[in-house]
Amino acid sequence: MHGNTGSPSDFSATYNELIARGYAASQIFRPNWGSKTCAACNDHEGSEETPVVNALVDAVAASCTGKIDVIGHSMGATLAAREIYRNGLASRVDSFVGIAGAFRGLWSCGTYPYNVVTSTCGYYGMSVNSPLLNGLYGKRFGTRMYSIKSYADEVVCYGGVCTVNGVHSSCCSLLRRPRSRPTAATSLSVAACGAAPTPHYPTTSASS
Repeated sequence: MHGNTGSPSDFSATYNELIARGYAASQIFRPNWGSKTCAACNDHEGSEETPVVNALVDAVAASCTGKIDVIGHSMGATLAAREIYRNGLASRVDSFVGIAGAFRGLWSCGTYPYNVVTSTCGYYGMSVNSPLLNGLYGKRFGTRMYSIKSYADEVVCYGGVCTVNGVHSSCCSLLRRPRSRPTAATSLSVAACGAAPTPHYPTTSASS
């Protein structure tokens, strides 16, 4: 899932690598969501949801194991997480990888409901303590969940602050807290966000 105002081609290198490793093109789904010219217009509700949930459902249907892996970047990570949780698909996701997703909010968006002036920072957006993000608090989006985060992220670490309530905003689960802050300002870490219980498949089909 590409980020805000991004495109499926943002994952071309990943796509090509998967093809080189034996995956078929029909096994890789890259939804194209949101406005490409108005970053402040995109949020996690309405037209942005449709291509994402359709891709998730189609990927599950196409999987020979009934399991899929999901990779999301930036707002694409939180959007994918919301659709997985909202549509009861967490048990169908083997690995969820969030790359620089602001799961705890963006300080550049302010703190909900104060100073929230755009859709991207609003009720269904990326402000700290937004109802959307609070609704994802502590939820699981797959059997295994991983965060790729940086302390030099120009978006997540706006104003030099990367954490919300002491936890890096890009960590996709609240089941574990990091023990310490990396010492190198440019360090990049991949953190497992906790093991899930044995998944139970939903008895009804997902819908948007």
